[in-house]
Amino acid sequence: MKVAVTDACIFIDLIELDIISPFFQLQIELHTTISVMNELFKEQKQILEAYQAVKKLQVHNLGETDFTEMEKIPFPRGLSQEDRSVIYLSKKLGGAIVLSSDKLVRDFAGSLDLPFHGIFWVLDQLIESGLLSKFNVIATLNLMPKINSMYQVGLMKKEIEKRIQLWGFKNRPF
Repeated sequence: MKVAVTDACIFIDLIELDIISPFFQLQIELHTTISVMNELFKEQKQILEAYQAVKKLQVHNLGETDFTEMEKIPFPRGLSQEDRSVIYLSKKLGGAIVLSSDKLVRDFAGSLDLPFHGIFWVLDQLIESGLLSKFNVIATLNLMPKINSMYQVGLMKKEIEKRIQLWGFKNRPF
């Protein structure tokens, strides 16, 4: 089974896109940190605590030893303490996948030879596992720019357009 450590932005997007339930049905052992949980709004945190209660999410409370070990990692200045905790936990778990839509997090994870993916990989997994249809994911892709301005421009916008074309029904005869 794949093991992944998830940051706040992935959780927030999945909750806002109303696909958090299928996400937790993936065959992935999911982890995060207390720091990440504390970034969330109360309602978002309650949703994740429900998955924690049924052992679908493991939330790690890093201790003094962990923070001492984290100080040895040459993190870029732009990484928050929460993002650092995700990368550290991924390393501690033996190279777990880092799930983040934050480019700096993904780039630094890659520099440490940690596997990393973002929201589009999650959508791929939901389709491949049969938890969401391509039609449902296209609806989700169309909603993404409305819930997060990050998806309105640049590479994120292009990735949405590419996937809509890939999964769309443009070749269907009418």
